[in-house]
Amino acid sequence: MKCRKVRKLKLFGKIIIVGIIFFILCCSYLLFSNFSFSKNVVKNDVKVEKVTKPKKSSFRLFMVGDALIHSAIYDDAKLSDGSYDFKPMLSHIKPISSQYDLAYYNQETILGGKDLGYSNYPRFNSPDEVGDAFLDAHFNLVSLATNHTMDMGEAGVMHSVHYWSSKDNVVWDGQRLSQEERDKTRIYECNGIKYAFFSYTTWTNGLETPTGKEYLNNVFSKEKAKEDIDRVKDKVDLIIVAMHWGTEYSFDVSSEQEDIANYLSSLGVQLIIGTHPHVVEPVQYINDGKTFVIYSLGNFISDQVGIERLTGLMMEVTINKVENKSGIQVSVDNPKAELIYTDSQYGRKRNFRVYPYPELNDSILPNYQNYYEEYKSVVRSLYPELTFGLSRS
Repeated sequence: MKCRKVRKLKLFGKIIIVGIIFFILCCSYLLFSNFSFSKNVVKNDVKVEKVTKPKKSSFRLFMVGDALIHSAIYDDAKLSDGSYDFKPMLSHIKPISSQYDLAYYNQETILGGKDLGYSNYPRFNSPDEVGDAFLDAHFNLVSLATNHTMDMGEAGVMHSVHYWSSKDNVVWDGQRLSQEERDKTRIYECNGIKYAFFSYTTWTNGLETPTGKEYLNNVFSKEKAKEDIDRVKDKVDLIIVAMHWGTEYSFDVSSEQEDIANYLSSLGVQLIIGTHPHVVEPVQYINDGKTFVIYSLGNFISDQVGIERLTGLMMEVTINKVENKSGIQVSVDNPKAELIYTDSQYGRKRNFRVYPYPELNDSILPNYQNYYEEYKSVVRSLYPELTFGLSRS
């Protein structure tokens, strides 16, 4: 009996040990299985997040209108050594223009070189130091095709092109010295966004380019614009066109401007910057918001007569690019505006200065607040949502 009882105890002990081992094995399997499953879930979550997160990039563009350099302006800038300094005239604008990635202006009058003699209306020639002052104020996008391009003939264009070609970090268009140079594909980049820039004029003041040398001044035609844009549209994210067009001293958009704007938009142009009327005109989105058009920025600096001709427009837009699985989307967003005024005094020293309207007072321009509301309503007439007041960093 005693031996049988001992055997039963040994058998029972073995069963308990086997049970404990089985329990440990089961727990271990469950533990490691859960860990592996959790690890896979985390990896999969991270992988999905990387694929779906869009890549975004942007830059801000600042724009002003015509640098229309009358003799009173360059006489005022002349120094005792015979050189010129236009930088003080831009001193109230430089703190603004310097904040942007790109800053645009239209060089209305040719920088034709001193050997041709500086001159006034109707056939202008302006000192190189005009360009120096704008470069100093961080302007780096320049349109050169205007109705005054040929004022000094081929020699003036040659000097202008040599001047702009000698400057670093500035994009310009509208004048070239050969057909090969004019037709060259030029692609620029800002903050990871590739863009093309073209400058055209619809006006020549009857001063046509010599036959076979049409490259000297980029006169607009629909065929020419289509060829230019077709060369770049699959290579860039953004196409900007500077258009010298419209009716001088008219606040209204002409039917020709509307026709050209719609045509350029149909080709894929997202931003059109207008000059030539010498007064401000409306801005608007066209083609279901695909293209933003500034019909006229007016004069930036001039000695023309009349408050409307001494008032110009500053504009800013933000160019946004979003890349995701569905493709690349580029948009011209957040347009903002502000008015500027060219002030000068009558006397031997005129002291030309360009002021933002918010910096004016009645001693500079009596009744300036009423002018502000008048010209603001012109600019907003086709796009009432436009914000006045530029961004400040």
